[in-house]
Amino acid sequence: MARAIDIAIPDQSGKRAVVTGASDGIGFVIATRLAAAGAEVIMPVRNPAKGADAADRIRGLVPGAKVATRALDLSSLESVATLVDQLVGEGRPIDILVNNAGVMTPPSRRATKDGFELQFGTNHLGHFALTLGLLPLLRQGRARVTHQTSVAARRGAINWDDLNWERSYNVNKAYSQSKIAVGLFARELDQRSAVAGWGITSNLSHPGVSPTNLLAAQPGMGRRKDTASVRLIRVLSRLGLAGTVDTAALPALLAATGPDSRGSEFYGPKGRGDISGAPARRELWPPLRSMDDARTLWEASERLVGVRYPA
Repeated sequence: MARAIDIAIPDQSGKRAVVTGASDGIGFVIATRLAAAGAEVIMPVRNPAKGADAADRIRGLVPGAKVATRALDLSSLESVATLVDQLVGEGRPIDILVNNAGVMTPPSRRATKDGFELQFGTNHLGHFALTLGLLPLLRQGRARVTHQTSVAARRGAINWDDLNWERSYNVNKAYSQSKIAVGLFARELDQRSAVAGWGITSNLSHPGVSPTNLLAAQPGMGRRKDTASVRLIRVLSRLGLAGTVDTAALPALLAATGPDSRGSEFYGPKGRGDISGAPARRELWPPLRSMDDARTLWEASERLVGVRYPA
């Protein structure tokens, strides 16, 4: 049996946190832990019934928890804009934003409602539009923004000549690209904030490997049964050779709340192979190091979503 791994979450009373992908898995754990630390947690969800059930479960686990759901489909820029308008209209500063939601390796190439390759469009462009749409609230809250990348970003590259993989689609390379993009965006956001004095701290985390639903059956994404990979991960997790959903949430929680966590830093499990272990500051993987790539990606993302954000 694996030894217990946990971290202390500082008091978050009076803070407003937004956590994407919080209706199950790692995001649910992040939202629960933030609520238990006193934060008001907003859970933007694609499935309203699933989101309401998750919020009820958090209230059951954390008496007095302040949690609420909002509608969000990250594969639709219209949905992102609607949520942005709603939160900006509420006028409440945001202190913590955890961009955790994601999709992984559909059986065949699929596109978002706006025509982007599904993984790139959801994992990166949806969060890009959401984060920068919420920029006024993040600046008011002097927020810490944590972006969840993946071990898939250890290698690979941005397919600059075909960002949407319209010519030679490779599902795994496309997923890797989407998670490299998440990390590069995190670093460029932090640099632009530092230069312009926005007061936002942006960093990145990865959960290692754990038995989440990313590779499980998802009929809505064309996956009718669990993949062999997720079945193997479940076994490894039970044997203590991979993380659990609870431990996989800790790097993002450390990045988002740690008193010593800083901008542009990278947090993940410190065990062998980046798979599991206690969360700690980690060295950036090679695909995440180039600030030239980070700037180029920001500019390309602006063109794709059709909005130009402050330099």
